[in-house]
Amino acid sequence: MFPERRLRRLRKRNLQPLFRETRLTAEDLIMPVFFDETIEEAVPIASMPGQWRYPINAAAAVARRLEKAGVRAVILFGIPASKDAGAHSAYAENGVVQQAVAAVKAVCPKMVVITDVCACEYTDHGHCGIVGETCSGEIDLLNDPSLALMQKIAVSQAQAGADMVAPSCMLDGQVAAIREALDAAGYAEVPIMSYSTKFASAFYGPFRDAADSGYSFGDRTTYQMDPANAREAYAESEMDAAEGADILMVKPAGMYLDILAAVREIGLPVAAYQVSGEYAMLKAAAAQGWIDEKACTLESLTCIKRAGADLIITYYAEDAARWLSEEQ
Repeated sequence: MFPERRLRRLRKRNLQPLFRETRLTAEDLIMPVFFDETIEEAVPIASMPGQWRYPINAAAAVARRLEKAGVRAVILFGIPASKDAGAHSAYAENGVVQQAVAAVKAVCPKMVVITDVCACEYTDHGHCGIVGETCSGEIDLLNDPSLALMQKIAVSQAQAGADMVAPSCMLDGQVAAIREALDAAGYAEVPIMSYSTKFASAFYGPFRDAADSGYSFGDRTTYQMDPANAREAYAESEMDAAEGADILMVKPAGMYLDILAAVREIGLPVAAYQVSGEYAMLKAAAAQGWIDEKACTLESLTCIKRAGADLIITYYAEDAARWLSEEQ
């Protein structure tokens, strides 16, 4: 009790680093990168200042730049030249992501290359798998036919050289199905980082511009989670852990730190995705001069790690890695 106990004693500026409980490092960060099969030069993403869609022929240069900045891992998204109801481009041998994986690994073999296993960028309707009539007569995402599609996508990405696959479609049984397919194809050592608790969030808006993944009807609330539900959120990650996920993920990150902390208790490594809307808000406020972009970004990432994230997927990965190296 005061005056015997004075917590400010350890807050002297030269002592502060000795007692910092949570340390953010460049190794914690994963950079999302978008590759577009339809372009020849990089195109800026208007709703995400500082982010770009890259042509496949830029993959090597982008990988080298990120590695030089201190980024150790990337997660790749693709915009194909053609889309159809069956998302055939998603698992094509020469698909946009498959080509990008090979190009990145060729020049940066130590870079951890993660691939998003989903179909929203590849379907002409924009939903995350196969759609059809449900037993209630509605047109919606069909779970089990979509599982077969995810198996094909994951195997094709592993064949291209992906170090890790990350299913994001929120299908029941997605981890078990993908694990079975990878093992059967000889990729038992490829880990699965499951988007195990992914909310139907309004903060994804800019991503849909970036990945051209808007949907033509309905919404995704029948497969992504209600932001109001905490117990169900935990159950989703718990089930994916039981199915064999190697890493669990909470998406979005900053607005769901309570869920992140709870999922941490399952015992597996945990990733968190600081999504496009979170990034865009920081960028917009910084552009207005209302916040210190570097300080607020590093604070937000540190808080995500403090809540329990081992890995953080963030569009700030390149900038944050540089800022952290400057502080050393």
